[in-house]
Amino acid sequence: MHPDIKAVVEVQHIDGQLVELSKLIQSLPAEIQTLQSRLDDFIHAHEDRKKRLAANSKERKDLEVDIKSIQEKISRHKDQLYQVKTNDQYRAMLKEIEGEESNIRKIEDQILEKMIESEEIQKNVNEAAARLEGEKARVAAEIQRLEGERKKDIEEREQLQTRRKEVAATVSENVLELYERIRSYRPAPAVVEVRNGLCTACNVLLRPQVYNEIRTGNSVMTCENCSRIQYYLEPPAENQVQAGGEGTRVNMT
Repeated sequence: MHPDIKAVVEVQHIDGQLVELSKLIQSLPAEIQTLQSRLDDFIHAHEDRKKRLAANSKERKDLEVDIKSIQEKISRHKDQLYQVKTNDQYRAMLKEIEGEESNIRKIEDQILEKMIESEEIQKNVNEAAARLEGEKARVAAEIQRLEGERKKDIEEREQLQTRRKEVAATVSENVLELYERIRSYRPAPAVVEVRNGLCTACNVLLRPQVYNEIRTGNSVMTCENCSRIQYYLEPPAENQVQAGGEGTRVNMT
């Protein structure tokens, strides 16, 4: 294999690793934010339940005050029964007392509903309270792990960038410029293997003499169809298929 090809293949491999590392590094803050947001949502839901529990308690107390007020009213009406002078007044007073007692029963039903609701809310509050510290610890540990991974990825990226500079320095200037130019307008890879007479990027067949020249590794060749740099690796098996197609030589001078 031509030394420039060997080096530029390594540069391409490093570039691929750099792309993946950069994606990971960029995605980790979002993952951390998602974890924190979920914890915040859990805490907010827990606080909302506690507020609802407090509101439920106040509502029950207010209803109990309403019952006491009605009971006092009933007591006054009962005292007034002895003061009425006609049967119609007496029956009217009894009807009013019955209506007020009916109101008390309705309020008592509301209180019972509030008590059932309170028990359910209290259960949820207790369960959330039991989980809260564990959730905080779990999220903190996961964030610490992700931040540690991000730090390692950044360090690895810096090492790879250093290695890329070292390897790129061994590539002929025109070949490196060609590689960078192909990368700028073609999706990866910019350097592709020729296998069984085919460009593995665009599947175009090469002319036999072009294919043979790439196999010798004496010069840097590009695919006439997709313009990618081509190289050949000796397969483990013999009797490779001879193919046809077109290729373009890169001037190495």
